Amino acid sequence: MWTDRLGVLGIRSLQILLVLTLSTVTVWALLQVSIAVIPLLLALIIAAAFNPLMRWMRDRGVPDMAAAWIALLGALAVLGGIIWAIVIAVRNQWEDLVSQAAEGFSELLELLQGLPFADEFVGDFDLDEALDQIVNFVTSAQFGSGALAGATAVGQLFAGLALFIVILFFFLKDGPRIWAFFLKPFEGERFRRGERVGAVSVATLGGYIRGTSIVALADAVGIGLGLWILGVPLALPLAMIVFVTAFIPIVGATLAGTLAALVALVTNDLVTALIVVGIVVLVNQLESNFLQPIVMAQTLKLHPLVILLALSVGTITGGIVGAILSVPIAATAWAIVKVWDRRDPALEHEGRPRVPAP
Repeated sequence: MWTDRLGVLGIRSLQILLVLTLSTVTVWALLQVSIAVIPLLLALIIAAAFNPLMRWMRDRGVPDMAAAWIALLGALAVLGGIIWAIVIAVRNQWEDLVSQAAEGFSELLELLQGLPFADEFVGDFDLDEALDQIVNFVTSAQFGSGALAGATAVGQLFAGLALFIVILFFFLKDGPRIWAFFLKPFEGERFRRGERVGAVSVATLGGYIRGTSIVALADAVGIGLGLWILGVPLALPLAMIVFVTAFIPIVGATLAGTLAALVALVTNDLVTALIVVGIVVLVNQLESNFLQPIVMAQTLKLHPLVILLALSVGTITGGIVGAILSVPIAATAWAIVKVWDRRDPALEHEGRPRVPAP
């Protein structure tokens, strides 16, 4: 009964259902401990991006402990400097921004109310009444319970951040040894396959993060410079938002451009907002047609449809963090499939992580 075509199809269908069930259960289990899984994945990706620097320091005799501290403290210093610059920029422009935003928001409402069918969407919107409702909500018990939940989320965020830093330190210090430990039970072809998987994972994840960082920096500089020339408030924080959202392919640039245009519309005028839209479109076109193919050609070999599907699944399962992690994970999975039974010649000049034999 199981040897004819229908039987073979039934066996194959059962295998597919088993794989899907196992994958679903695995994802569900990982989501239950996301406070540990997300820092682990982020630390793995960042450590892969630092792999060339770590290898360079090890080749010059820097001890693993010192190399890990240099990389970690250097990254924290750069990140702290960026956050400090953003805080200073926001604090210096906050009062002007509030007054300009109030005036610009009123002008935006007048513009919307003058459009056809505006009554169905805007109606008789009263800004003072809306502010009163916001004050009433903030002083209500419902807001207190929400604030308590928000405080819990902030606590989990700091716990995840601390765990991320600790895991990242050990990945930087003992990454090759950790992978060698997992390869100890394997011999022969299975061991060599494990080496290939480790090498291509480090090369793909590291190359993706480094390439995306270069592209994101170019976007942030181009758009931030345009906002500064046009006199749009908070140009530096908006440029940093552009940098962060650039790690979400396809949709990140659209979200950042929309936010920049809205700020320009509210704080400046419609003409400035349209110019900002033009700048965002121009920068994104230059990045996608010239810079990204050069920087990302060896790391992100995925069809745009696959990227969209990965983004959708990642956003549904993990929110913003899932959207950021989904594409590099999908690219790494595809790279592993390609080298499962054979070595990728591109890895010879990407630099394999040195994994000592068991």
